Amino acid sequence: MAKKVEVKDLLEAGVHFGHLTRKWNPNMAPYIYMERNGIHVINLYKTVAKLDEANEALKKIAASGRKILFVATKKQAKDIVAEKVAKVNMPYITERWPGGMLTNFVTIRKAVKKMASIDRMKKDGTFLTLSKKERLQVDRLRAKLEKNLGSISEMTRLPGALFVVDTMREHIAVKEAMKLNIPIFAMVDTNSDPREIDYLIPSNDDASKSIEIIMQQVTDAVAEGLSDRKSEKQAGKEGADAAPAPKKEAAPAPKKEEAPAPVAEKVVEEAPAPEVVEEVAAVAEAPVVEEKKEEAPAKEEKTKADDLTKVEGVGPKAAEALVNAGLESFAKLAKADAEKIKEILTEASSRMAHLDPTSWPKQAQMAADGKWDELKEWQDNVKGGVE
Repeated sequence: MAKKVEVKDLLEAGVHFGHLTRKWNPNMAPYIYMERNGIHVINLYKTVAKLDEANEALKKIAASGRKILFVATKKQAKDIVAEKVAKVNMPYITERWPGGMLTNFVTIRKAVKKMASIDRMKKDGTFLTLSKKERLQVDRLRAKLEKNLGSISEMTRLPGALFVVDTMREHIAVKEAMKLNIPIFAMVDTNSDPREIDYLIPSNDDASKSIEIIMQQVTDAVAEGLSDRKSEKQAGKEGADAAPAPKKEAAPAPKKEEAPAPVAEKVVEEAPAPEVVEEVAAVAEAPVVEEKKEEAPAKEEKTKADDLTKVEGVGPKAAEALVNAGLESFAKLAKADAEKIKEILTEASSRMAHLDPTSWPKQAQMAADGKWDELKEWQDNVKGGVE
Protein backbone atom coordinates (compact mmCIF):
# COMPACT_ATOMS: atom_id res chain seq x y z
CA MET A 1 0.00 0.00 0.00
CA ALA A 2 1.24 3.50 -0.85
CA LYS A 3 2.63 5.62 1.97
CA LYS A 4 0.10 8.16 3.19
CA VAL A 5 1.26 11.76 2.84
CA GLU A 6 1.54 13.87 5.98
CA VAL A 7 0.86 17.57 6.56
CA LYS A 8 4.56 18.11 7.32
CA ASP A 9 5.57 16.80 3.88
CA LEU A 10 3.05 19.07 2.14
CA LEU A 11 4.25 22.05 4.20
CA GLU A 12 7.88 21.47 3.16
CA ALA A 13 6.83 21.25 -0.51
CA GLY A 14 4.99 24.59 -0.32
CA VAL A 15 1.56 23.13 -1.08
CA HIS A 16 -0.02 25.65 1.33
CA PHE A 17 0.89 28.78 -0.67
CA GLY A 18 -2.11 30.27 -2.47
CA HIS A 19 -2.51 33.32 -4.70
CA LEU A 20 -2.71 37.00 -3.76
CA THR A 21 -5.80 37.85 -1.75
CA ARG A 22 -7.09 40.17 -4.48
CA LYS A 23 -7.06 37.29 -6.99
CA TRP A 24 -8.97 34.77 -4.86
CA ASN A 25 -12.19 32.98 -5.74
CA PRO A 26 -14.72 33.28 -2.85
CA ASN A 27 -15.86 29.69 -3.42
CA MET A 28 -12.44 28.55 -2.15
CA ALA A 29 -13.09 30.13 1.28
CA PRO A 30 -13.75 26.76 3.05
CA TYR A 31 -10.26 25.56 2.09
CA ILE A 32 -8.34 28.71 3.12
CA TYR A 33 -6.72 28.72 6.57
CA MET A 34 -5.58 32.35 6.87
CA GLU A 35 -4.13 35.38 5.12
CA ARG A 36 -0.41 36.16 5.46
CA ASN A 37 1.45 39.08 3.84
CA GLY A 38 -1.31 39.54 1.28
CA ILE A 39 -1.30 35.85 0.30
CA HIS A 40 -3.90 33.22 1.18
CA VAL A 41 -2.68 30.12 3.02
CA ILE A 42 -4.41 26.82 2.18
CA ASN A 43 -5.60 24.55 5.02
CA LEU A 44 -3.36 21.48 4.59
CA TYR A 45 -5.50 19.28 6.84
CA LYS A 46 -8.32 19.64 4.33
CA THR A 47 -5.83 19.04 1.51
CA VAL A 48 -4.84 15.69 3.06
CA ALA A 49 -8.50 14.69 3.51
CA LYS A 50 -9.42 15.62 -0.07
CA LEU A 51 -6.29 13.94 -1.43
CA ASP A 52 -7.21 10.67 0.31
CA GLU A 53 -10.74 10.90 -1.10
CA ALA A 54 -9.47 11.52 -4.62
CA ASN A 55 -6.89 8.71 -4.39
CA GLU A 56 -9.55 6.22 -3.30
CA ALA A 57 -11.75 7.16 -6.28
CA LEU A 58 -8.81 7.02 -8.73
CA LYS A 59 -7.82 3.62 -7.36
CA LYS A 60 -11.34 2.25 -8.07
CA ILE A 61 -11.38 3.67 -11.60
CA ALA A 62 -7.95 2.19 -12.36
CA ALA A 63 -9.03 -1.17 -10.91
CA SER A 64 -12.09 -1.17 -13.21
CA GLY A 65 -9.81 -1.01 -16.27
CA ARG A 66 -10.75 2.51 -17.39
CA LYS A 67 -8.09 5.01 -18.47
CA ILE A 68 -7.41 8.26 -16.58
CA LEU A 69 -6.36 11.20 -18.79
CA PHE A 70 -3.88 13.63 -17.16
CA VAL A 71 -3.75 17.22 -18.44
CA ALA A 72 -0.95 19.68 -17.57
CA THR A 73 0.33 22.09 -20.21
CA LYS A 74 2.01 24.69 -17.99
CA LYS A 75 5.81 24.80 -18.12
CA GLN A 76 6.52 23.83 -14.49
CA ALA A 77 4.11 20.86 -14.58
CA LYS A 78 4.45 19.22 -18.02
CA ASP A 79 7.75 17.36 -17.42
CA ILE A 80 6.71 16.15 -13.95
CA VAL A 81 3.34 14.87 -15.16
CA ALA A 82 4.83 13.15 -18.21
CA GLU A 83 7.44 11.38 -16.07
CA LYS A 84 5.07 10.24 -13.30
CA VAL A 85 2.15 9.24 -15.52
CA ALA A 86 4.27 7.30 -18.03
CA LYS A 87 5.27 4.92 -15.21
CA VAL A 88 1.63 3.84 -14.70
CA ASN A 89 0.93 3.63 -18.47
CA MET A 90 -1.85 6.23 -18.51
CA PRO A 91 -2.53 8.79 -21.29
CA TYR A 92 -1.54 12.44 -20.78
CA ILE A 93 -1.60 15.81 -22.58
CA THR A 94 1.36 18.10 -21.84
CA GLU A 95 1.74 20.20 -25.01
CA ARG A 96 -1.56 21.73 -26.04
CA TRP A 97 -5.15 20.71 -25.42
CA PRO A 98 -6.60 19.97 -28.88
CA GLY A 99 -10.12 21.44 -29.03
CA GLY A 100 -12.71 18.67 -29.13
CA MET A 101 -10.34 16.13 -27.63
CA LEU A 102 -13.29 14.58 -25.74
CA THR A 103 -16.41 15.96 -27.43
CA ASN A 104 -15.04 15.18 -30.92
CA PHE A 105 -13.08 12.08 -29.96
CA VAL A 106 -13.79 10.27 -33.25
CA THR A 107 -11.85 12.91 -35.22
CA ILE A 108 -8.95 12.79 -32.76
CA ARG A 109 -8.80 9.01 -33.20
CA LYS A 110 -8.48 9.52 -36.98
CA ALA A 111 -5.38 11.65 -36.38
CA VAL A 112 -3.91 8.91 -34.20
CA LYS A 113 -4.65 6.33 -36.90
CA LYS A 114 -2.89 8.58 -39.42
CA MET A 115 0.21 8.41 -37.24
CA ALA A 116 -0.04 4.60 -37.18
CA SER A 117 -0.40 4.47 -40.97
CA ILE A 118 2.81 6.49 -41.41
CA ASP A 119 4.60 3.97 -39.19
CA ARG A 120 3.30 1.15 -41.37
CA MET A 121 4.55 2.95 -44.49
CA LYS A 122 8.06 3.03 -43.02
CA LYS A 123 7.94 -0.66 -42.14
CA ASP A 124 6.65 -2.01 -45.46
CA GLY A 125 8.95 0.19 -47.59
CA THR A 126 6.22 2.41 -49.11
CA PHE A 127 7.83 5.44 -47.47
CA LEU A 128 11.00 5.01 -49.58
CA THR A 129 9.02 5.21 -52.83
CA LEU A 130 8.05 8.83 -52.08
CA SER A 131 10.06 11.80 -53.31
CA LYS A 132 12.50 13.56 -50.99
CA LYS A 133 10.11 16.49 -50.49
CA GLU A 134 7.16 14.21 -49.72
CA ARG A 135 9.23 12.21 -47.23
CA LEU A 136 10.20 15.42 -45.48
CA GLN A 137 6.56 16.53 -45.26
CA VAL A 138 5.46 13.15 -43.90
CA ASP A 139 8.25 13.21 -41.30
CA ARG A 140 7.21 16.65 -40.15
CA LEU A 141 3.56 15.56 -39.91
CA ARG A 142 4.57 12.45 -37.94
CA ALA A 143 6.68 14.53 -35.52
CA LYS A 144 3.82 16.99 -34.98
CA LEU A 145 1.30 14.21 -34.31
CA GLU A 146 3.73 12.46 -31.96
CA LYS A 147 4.28 15.67 -30.00
CA ASN A 148 0.57 16.44 -29.56
CA LEU A 149 -1.08 13.01 -29.55
CA GLY A 150 1.69 10.45 -28.99
CA SER A 151 0.79 9.90 -25.35
CA ILE A 152 -2.86 9.05 -26.17
CA SER A 153 -2.17 6.64 -29.02
CA GLU A 154 -3.37 3.68 -26.91
CA MET A 155 -6.53 5.44 -25.65
CA THR A 156 -9.16 3.80 -27.89
CA ARG A 157 -12.19 5.14 -26.00
CA LEU A 158 -13.19 8.09 -23.81
CA PRO A 159 -11.34 8.12 -20.47
CA GLY A 160 -12.96 7.10 -17.21
CA ALA A 161 -11.70 10.26 -15.48
CA LEU A 162 -9.79 13.49 -16.11
CA PHE A 163 -7.01 14.79 -13.85
CA VAL A 164 -6.15 18.46 -14.34
CA VAL A 165 -3.33 20.65 -13.02
CA ASP A 166 -4.54 24.29 -12.96
CA THR A 167 -8.24 24.38 -13.88
CA MET A 168 -8.00 28.04 -14.93
CA ARG A 169 -5.49 27.24 -17.68
CA GLU A 170 -7.23 24.00 -18.75
CA HIS A 171 -10.78 25.38 -18.65
CA ILE A 172 -11.62 23.96 -22.10
CA ALA A 173 -10.73 20.42 -20.96
CA VAL A 174 -12.87 20.90 -17.83
CA LYS A 175 -15.88 22.09 -19.87
CA GLU A 176 -15.62 19.14 -22.29
CA ALA A 177 -15.43 16.64 -19.41
CA MET A 178 -18.45 18.26 -17.71
CA LYS A 179 -20.45 18.02 -20.95
CA LEU A 180 -19.77 14.27 -21.21
CA ASN A 181 -20.18 13.68 -17.44
CA ILE A 182 -16.60 12.46 -17.06
CA PRO A 183 -15.45 12.74 -13.40
CA ILE A 184 -12.93 15.57 -12.94
CA PHE A 185 -10.02 15.40 -10.50
CA ALA A 186 -7.89 18.54 -10.15
CA MET A 187 -5.31 20.48 -8.19
CA VAL A 188 -7.28 23.63 -7.32
CA ASP A 189 -5.58 26.86 -6.22
CA THR A 190 -7.22 29.78 -4.38
CA ASN A 191 -7.95 31.61 -7.66
CA SER A 192 -9.97 28.72 -9.18
CA ASP A 193 -13.65 27.73 -8.99
CA PRO A 194 -14.03 24.42 -7.10
CA ARG A 195 -17.71 24.00 -8.01
CA GLU A 196 -16.84 22.57 -11.44
CA ILE A 197 -14.62 19.83 -9.97
CA ASP A 198 -15.92 16.47 -8.68
CA TYR A 199 -12.79 15.61 -6.66
CA LEU A 200 -10.73 18.70 -5.88
CA ILE A 201 -7.35 18.80 -4.13
CA PRO A 202 -6.82 22.31 -2.68
CA SER A 203 -3.14 22.98 -3.33
CA ASN A 204 -0.53 25.23 -4.91
CA ASP A 205 -0.61 24.45 -8.65
CA ASP A 206 2.27 26.79 -9.60
CA ALA A 207 5.28 25.40 -7.69
CA SER A 208 7.03 22.36 -9.20
CA LYS A 209 7.67 20.79 -5.75
CA SER A 210 3.99 21.07 -4.86
CA ILE A 211 2.92 19.51 -8.17
CA GLU A 212 5.48 16.72 -7.80
CA ILE A 213 4.37 15.60 -4.32
CA ILE A 214 0.68 15.59 -5.29
CA MET A 215 1.34 13.74 -8.55
CA GLN A 216 3.45 11.17 -6.70
CA GLN A 217 0.53 10.38 -4.37
CA VAL A 218 -1.97 10.27 -7.22
CA THR A 219 0.10 7.98 -9.46
CA ASP A 220 0.82 5.68 -6.51
CA ALA A 221 -2.94 5.30 -5.99
CA VAL A 222 -3.43 4.53 -9.70
CA ALA A 223 -0.60 1.97 -9.61
CA GLU A 224 -2.22 0.33 -6.58
CA GLY A 225 -5.53 0.09 -8.43
CA LEU A 226 -3.83 -1.51 -11.43
CA SER A 227 -2.07 -4.07 -9.21
CA ASP A 228 -5.41 -4.92 -7.54
CA ARG A 229 -6.94 -5.50 -10.98
CA LYS A 230 -4.04 -7.77 -11.94
CA SER A 231 -4.32 -9.81 -8.73
CA GLU A 232 -8.12 -10.15 -9.22
CA LYS A 233 -7.57 -11.53 -12.72
CA GLN A 234 -5.04 -14.05 -11.43
CA ALA A 235 -7.39 -15.06 -8.61
CA GLY A 236 -10.21 -15.47 -11.14
CA LYS A 237 -8.08 -17.81 -13.28
CA GLU A 238 -7.09 -19.87 -10.25
CA GLY A 239 -10.72 -20.02 -9.13
CA ALA A 240 -11.81 -21.23 -12.57
CA ASP A 241 -9.22 -24.03 -12.47
CA ALA A 242 -10.28 -25.09 -8.96
CA ALA A 243 -14.04 -24.82 -9.71
CA PRO A 244 -14.83 -28.62 -9.82
CA ALA A 245 -13.52 -29.20 -6.27
CA PRO A 246 -16.41 -27.60 -4.31
CA LYS A 247 -19.04 -29.63 -6.27
CA LYS A 248 -17.70 -32.91 -4.82
CA GLU A 249 -17.79 -31.58 -1.26
CA ALA A 250 -21.34 -30.25 -1.66
CA ALA A 251 -22.89 -33.78 -1.62
CA PRO A 252 -22.29 -34.69 2.08
CA ALA A 253 -23.96 -31.45 3.31
CA PRO A 254 -27.55 -32.83 3.58
CA LYS A 255 -26.35 -35.88 5.56
CA LYS A 256 -24.91 -33.66 8.28
CA GLU A 257 -28.26 -31.87 8.65
CA GLU A 258 -30.22 -35.16 8.74
CA ALA A 259 -27.93 -36.78 11.32
CA PRO A 260 -29.06 -34.79 14.41
CA ALA A 261 -32.77 -35.66 13.83
CA PRO A 262 -32.76 -39.30 15.12
CA VAL A 263 -30.48 -38.36 18.03
CA ALA A 264 -32.94 -35.69 19.13
CA GLU A 265 -35.82 -38.23 19.01
CA LYS A 266 -33.92 -40.71 21.19
CA VAL A 267 -33.20 -38.04 23.75
CA VAL A 268 -36.86 -37.07 23.85
CA GLU A 269 -37.97 -40.68 24.34
CA GLU A 270 -35.47 -41.45 27.12
CA ALA A 271 -35.64 -38.12 28.98
CA PRO A 272 -37.98 -37.44 31.97
CA ALA A 273 -40.97 -35.13 31.60
CA PRO A 274 -39.33 -31.81 32.76
CA GLU A 275 -36.36 -32.31 30.45
CA VAL A 276 -38.70 -33.14 27.58
CA VAL A 277 -40.27 -29.70 27.96
CA GLU A 278 -36.81 -28.06 27.79
CA GLU A 279 -35.92 -30.09 24.67
CA VAL A 280 -39.18 -29.12 22.95
CA ALA A 281 -38.48 -25.44 23.71
CA ALA A 282 -34.99 -25.75 22.28
CA VAL A 283 -36.34 -27.44 19.13
CA ALA A 284 -38.99 -24.71 18.76
CA GLU A 285 -36.30 -22.03 18.86
CA ALA A 286 -34.03 -23.85 16.37
CA PRO A 287 -35.90 -22.87 13.16
CA VAL A 288 -35.60 -19.19 14.11
CA VAL A 289 -31.80 -19.51 14.14
CA GLU A 290 -31.89 -21.30 10.79
CA GLU A 291 -34.01 -18.53 9.23
CA LYS A 292 -31.50 -15.88 10.34
CA LYS A 293 -28.68 -17.86 8.79
CA GLU A 294 -30.61 -18.14 5.54
CA GLU A 295 -31.29 -14.38 5.46
CA ALA A 296 -27.63 -13.40 5.87
CA PRO A 297 -26.47 -14.49 2.39
CA ALA A 298 -29.38 -12.57 0.80
CA LYS A 299 -28.04 -9.31 2.28
CA GLU A 300 -24.57 -10.11 1.00
CA GLU A 301 -25.93 -10.74 -2.49
CA LYS A 302 -27.58 -7.30 -2.53
CA THR A 303 -24.28 -5.57 -1.84
CA LYS A 304 -22.64 -7.19 -4.87
CA ALA A 305 -23.31 -4.78 -7.73
CA ASP A 306 -21.96 -4.84 -11.29
CA ASP A 307 -19.48 -2.17 -12.36
CA LEU A 308 -21.97 0.05 -14.18
CA THR A 309 -19.22 2.53 -15.14
CA LYS A 310 -18.34 0.13 -17.99
CA VAL A 311 -21.44 1.53 -19.71
CA GLU A 312 -20.33 4.57 -21.76
CA GLY A 313 -21.72 7.75 -20.18
CA VAL A 314 -22.12 6.32 -16.67
CA GLY A 315 -19.72 7.93 -14.20
CA PRO A 316 -19.09 6.88 -10.55
CA LYS A 317 -21.80 9.20 -9.21
CA ALA A 318 -24.37 8.09 -11.79
CA ALA A 319 -23.52 4.44 -11.03
CA GLU A 320 -24.04 5.07 -7.31
CA ALA A 321 -27.44 6.66 -7.98
CA LEU A 322 -28.52 3.68 -10.12
CA VAL A 323 -27.40 1.16 -7.49
CA ASN A 324 -29.28 3.05 -4.76
CA ALA A 325 -32.40 2.94 -6.96
CA GLY A 326 -32.16 -0.86 -7.28
CA LEU A 327 -30.54 -1.03 -10.74
CA GLU A 328 -27.35 -2.60 -9.41
CA SER A 329 -26.81 -5.13 -12.24
CA PHE A 330 -26.41 -4.96 -16.01
CA ALA A 331 -29.49 -7.18 -16.40
CA LYS A 332 -31.73 -4.81 -14.40
CA LEU A 333 -30.36 -1.74 -16.17
CA ALA A 334 -31.03 -3.40 -19.53
CA LYS A 335 -34.74 -3.79 -18.64
CA ALA A 336 -35.08 -0.24 -17.29
CA ASP A 337 -36.75 2.52 -19.28
CA ALA A 338 -34.59 5.49 -20.36
CA GLU A 339 -37.12 7.97 -18.91
CA LYS A 340 -37.09 6.18 -15.56
CA ILE A 341 -33.26 6.28 -15.52
CA LYS A 342 -33.41 10.02 -16.30
CA GLU A 343 -35.73 10.58 -13.32
CA ILE A 344 -33.41 8.62 -11.00
CA LEU A 345 -30.37 10.67 -12.07
CA THR A 346 -32.21 14.01 -11.79
CA GLU A 347 -33.49 13.19 -8.29
CA ALA A 348 -29.99 12.13 -7.18
CA SER A 349 -28.27 15.32 -8.41
CA SER A 350 -29.25 18.28 -10.58
CA ARG A 351 -25.77 18.09 -12.19
CA MET A 352 -26.75 14.80 -13.85
CA ALA A 353 -29.96 16.19 -15.37
CA HIS A 354 -28.21 16.79 -18.72
CA LEU A 355 -27.25 13.13 -19.18
CA ASP A 356 -28.78 11.14 -22.04
CA PRO A 357 -29.33 7.52 -20.90
CA THR A 358 -31.03 6.43 -24.15
CA SER A 359 -28.30 3.93 -25.07
CA TRP A 360 -27.61 2.67 -21.53
CA PRO A 361 -30.10 -0.26 -21.59
CA LYS A 362 -28.66 -1.36 -24.96
CA GLN A 363 -25.09 -1.28 -23.62
CA ALA A 364 -26.15 -2.99 -20.39
CA GLN A 365 -27.80 -5.80 -22.38
CA MET A 366 -24.52 -6.45 -24.25
CA ALA A 367 -22.65 -6.44 -20.92
CA ALA A 368 -25.21 -8.79 -19.33
CA ASP A 369 -24.85 -11.20 -22.28
CA GLY A 370 -21.05 -11.09 -21.90
CA LYS A 371 -20.55 -9.53 -25.35
CA TRP A 372 -17.64 -7.32 -24.20
CA ASP A 373 -15.91 -7.17 -27.60
CA GLU A 374 -19.14 -6.09 -29.28
CA LEU A 375 -19.73 -3.49 -26.54
CA LYS A 376 -16.20 -2.08 -26.89
CA GLU A 377 -16.56 -1.83 -30.67
CA TRP A 378 -19.90 -0.03 -30.27
CA GLN A 379 -18.41 2.41 -27.75
CA ASP A 380 -15.45 3.15 -30.02
CA ASN A 381 -17.75 4.01 -32.93
CA VAL A 382 -20.33 6.03 -31.00
CA LYS A 383 -19.21 9.42 -29.68
CA GLY A 384 -19.79 9.90 -25.93
CA GLY A 385 -22.14 6.92 -25.71
CA VAL A 386 -24.91 8.85 -27.54
CA GLU A 387 -26.20 7.45 -30.83
